[in-house]
Amino acid sequence: MTRHRVVALLNPPQSPFELACAAEVFGTVRPGLPVHYDFGVCAERPGPLPTTVGPPMLVDAGLDALAAADTVIVPGWQPPGTPVSPGVLEALRAAHRRSARIVAICTGAFVLARAGLLDGRRATTHWRRTGLLATAFPDVQVDQDVLYVDHGDVATSAGSGAGIDLCLHLVRTDQGAAYAAQVARSMVLPPHREGSQLQYAMRPAPARTDESLAPLLEWAAARLETPLNLGQLAARAGVSSRTLARRFAEQLGTSPGQWLLGRRLDAARVLLEQTALPVEAIATRVGLASAVNLRRHFRAALGTTPGAYRRTFGEAGDRVGT
Repeated sequence: MTRHRVVALLNPPQSPFELACAAEVFGTVRPGLPVHYDFGVCAERPGPLPTTVGPPMLVDAGLDALAAADTVIVPGWQPPGTPVSPGVLEALRAAHRRSARIVAICTGAFVLARAGLLDGRRATTHWRRTGLLATAFPDVQVDQDVLYVDHGDVATSAGSGAGIDLCLHLVRTDQGAAYAAQVARSMVLPPHREGSQLQYAMRPAPARTDESLAPLLEWAAARLETPLNLGQLAARAGVSSRTLARRFAEQLGTSPGQWLLGRRLDAARVLLEQTALPVEAIATRVGLASAVNLRRHFRAALGTTPGAYRRTFGEAGDRVGT
């Protein structure tokens, strides 16, 4: 099987962490997991490349490496908003024209915007830089309240850590939820982080320890097959429904119902990938009551049907009930 070629385009001074976000997801060989990606780096001028932490890194490949890439990643660009050479911009445009996926981590969004790849589209970057991005590129619809934005051919992430969220999302899109979960587990990370980046940008007074949602989320995630509602969740947390809804909005950027639906759909995806259970049985196991209900929510959230998803990502040999 041909591996998906991922190439990171570096620029001095390069942030090692933002590069590592991509390298760890796409370039690490993990025992027991099939290898689906080849990972490499390039720069406009090969050779020693300064970094933001002092020691330089040696880059052997030039921009011609982008011609063979299936995915091009721009892992940050320092300082943000500075001019980008015509050679780099044309190399990115050429890669995009031949259907390579172009991905920006953090301030890499400024490079994609300068190349015109974000015109008329939603995009994000670090919350400290969203205002600068919107001012510098008025044709870009800057969304400051998301961890990442993926259009399929072009994607952008918020701050450096959100780059990991985006890379895991891309693996989930390419290889399925179960495989992405295994990659995340090996990195000791959640497969999908809840909420938006504004929960990090804002600095409210520290919440009391008894306000943490973690125990409730763990309790609910272990009972997806039961018909949980807001009242039951609030009773478990020992607060009113209104207070619980407020805490979900503050801490996760979503409602209890939407959070619960997301976990049920995630569980359904894993069952579709790893088992031959009929869709009706999967719907019951994840608390969506019926195959009709599962299909409706599945299509609304993912733009496809459970059956089509299973045909794409399923691992079980005997397909039934799709």
